Amino acid sequence: MTVLADADFERGTEAARRALLAHCYQMLGSVQDAEDAVQETLLRAWRARGQFDESLGSLRTWLHAIATNACLSALAGRSRRPLPAGIGAPWADPQEPLADGHEIPWMQPFPDDLLAGDPAAAMLAAGRLRVALVAAMQLLPPRQRAILILREALGLPAAEVAGVLSTSAAAVNSGLQRARASLAAAGVAEEQFGQPADAASRAVVDQYVTAFRAADLDGLKRLLADSAILEMPPFRNWYAGREDYARFIARVFAVRGTDWEFRPVGAGGQQALAAYLRAAGDRYQLHSLQVFAVAGGLVRRTVVFADQAVFDSFGLAATVTRPLPAEFRPAAGERRAAQGPR
Repeated sequence: MTVLADADFERGTEAARRALLAHCYQMLGSVQDAEDAVQETLLRAWRARGQFDESLGSLRTWLHAIATNACLSALAGRSRRPLPAGIGAPWADPQEPLADGHEIPWMQPFPDDLLAGDPAAAMLAAGRLRVALVAAMQLLPPRQRAILILREALGLPAAEVAGVLSTSAAAVNSGLQRARASLAAAGVAEEQFGQPADAASRAVVDQYVTAFRAADLDGLKRLLADSAILEMPPFRNWYAGREDYARFIARVFAVRGTDWEFRPVGAGGQQALAAYLRAAGDRYQLHSLQVFAVAGGLVRRTVVFADQAVFDSFGLAATVTRPLPAEFRPAAGERRAAQGPR
């Protein structure tokens, strides 16, 4: 039996921490819940470290097996985390009052910064942490969700997955087929929900910001797909189709005004914006985190999160000030002169 020394075990588990966080997030749909599950995973691993045999498999696989079971325990008897589109038909009238859904444990986006510089960031590049995909995965029974992640995201063979879940390889393969069929039935497709953020999607979101700041509804509509979806957890309301999407944005302008600031953010490998609304003077108050799915040069889906827990996980500033236009900014030499000699 080949057992790692405690120091090597600690280094190995620490190196795996962020990959475990991404794994648990896919299972649980919440950054906070995923962080709790990682802590539970590392505690279980430390207590059982004497049982780990390096000759039988990698520490990585062993840790992900523990994480899977920690997540399955957490999911027992717990409601799934949906998005508004997962719990009912679209609202017919964008002028209807917002329906409060604060009692629902909504699915949350994943901050890209949590994987910065880590090999697990490849999951962002592969689109594994996209909002739409993770939301659709929450529709699967927990064990099917686990099979899908272990087989497709982590690339474990069916026999190893069977060992993790105490079942047979045939049952794993059957569960994987059912999971794929369920995602397909839910309409999860790369062309619908978009690829991870790239220069083309950034350009579309930049145009969206320009049109939004100008309250240019026609300009916004030109950037929307015919079947564009707009969701706004923690409210139940959601809208499908370019016209209803634009009508709701018109309502936002009428109620909230047209003076907004935006800051770019990375969420699940997708383009996202922290949106700030004019408060007083030159201050803008945090309003929402908006995550965009862009494909084919058009916005296919926007999820607008207005949840303090989401703001906290992304480390968003509560207020910002609008940057001065370029023509009013002093040149570097002028700034140094104003600061005086050092």
